[in-house]
Parts: sequence; structure tokens; C-alpha cells
Amino acid sequence: MVQAYILVQSNVGRSAEVALAIREIPGVILAEGVTGPYDVIVRAEADTVDELGQLVVAQVQQVPGITRTVTCPVIHL
Repeated sequence: MVQAYILVQSNVGRSAEVALAIREIPGVILAEGVTGPYDVIVRAEADTVDELGQLVVAQVQQVPGITRTVTCPVIHL
């Protein structure tokens, strides 16, 4: 299982609806609005890195209102 945090920037005033839409995507564990340089932080998981990439590109980035994402894979030290 591969997990990652996805940092999301959205259009002004759209972070709540972006977070709600992202929560509905299979593989998303949580999506919460935050303050700072990003508007929403997402925790997601998939069986492989390739599936995680597909989740981000084909589903998360397609949510209306998103302007940019940064994916940060979780590592176990």
C-alpha cells in the first residue's frame, strides 16, 4: 500500500467545495481545508505508485476549482 499527502491550491473561495468533491474519490482517506500556501490537504492511498499517480492525475486534478497540486509520498523511516 502506497500513501501520500496531496497539497492542493484552489481558486479563491472554492476550497470548501474542492475538499467536498475530493472526499468522494475512491482512495482518498481524508481531505481537509487548511490555511497557508495550500487550501486543501488530502491523504490518499493506492496499491502501487502507478495507481496513486492515476488517482492524482485522472481524478483529483480533474476536480473543478483546483489550480495546482503537489504530491508528497509517505515514507517510513
